[in-house]
Amino acid sequence: MKISIVVPCYNEVENIYKLETELIPVLRDMIGLNLPDGAKITEIEVVFVDDGSGDGTLDAMKSTFHKSKIEPVSFIFKRHERNQGLGAALRTGFRAVTGEIVVTTDSDGTYHYSTIPSLLGYLNSGVHVVTASPYHPRGEVVGVPAYRIFLSRGSSLLYRILINWRIHTYTALFRAYRKEVINQIEFYANDYLGATELMVKAMLMGYQVVEYPAALHRRVFGVSKAKLLRTIFSHLHFLFALLLHRLSVQPLVK
Repeated sequence: MKISIVVPCYNEVENIYKLETELIPVLRDMIGLNLPDGAKITEIEVVFVDDGSGDGTLDAMKSTFHKSKIEPVSFIFKRHERNQGLGAALRTGFRAVTGEIVVTTDSDGTYHYSTIPSLLGYLNSGVHVVTASPYHPRGEVVGVPAYRIFLSRGSSLLYRILINWRIHTYTALFRAYRKEVINQIEFYANDYLGATELMVKAMLMGYQVVEYPAALHRRVFGVSKAKLLRTIFSHLHFLFALLLHRLSVQPLVK
């Protein structure tokens, strides 16, 4: 089985050494790994999407990862000429992938890359999406600013009320999808709402989502690229659309 890993990046030149030293050993160890359904990982592709960085991220990525000769691991590089947002970067990455399972993860390692095999370990037969869940009773938050957790946890609480109370975290990027999901679900948000929109729509269409209790860590280098006011507005707008959909007032489009 081929696994694709999509890594959106924006002004992450400070994180590239950390990304290389933490991701490369994991990729080596994943070759030959057996998944819960009995399939074995025989090939990995990593798709880096540079979302209009202005600090030389793309060139530094290419220089670093072209030197990493791991068979059978390949590296693909995509670039937006201008910054479009996380959701847009995910769509670009999804158009490039060829694997049967697609993992999405941050470039700053706030969810440790060493936990990718554990994430995939929850992808049992009949499961379509595995999402990292720091807000799960067995999850953990380590050193992340309180205001960010308040906003993220608060958003997830509203989604739990409207969609599925058993899922604790709706805002994580760190996930594993079966290719069928990203082929069938259209999502439109360009910003940080994109990952939430994709999972919520998958759940509404009947795809099975399970949580991987995970530890969310603070960034080591750089600053978060989330535009808070825009992100809050996007979530509120989407939540209102979900509410109307639940009340059967209008179909869910965005």
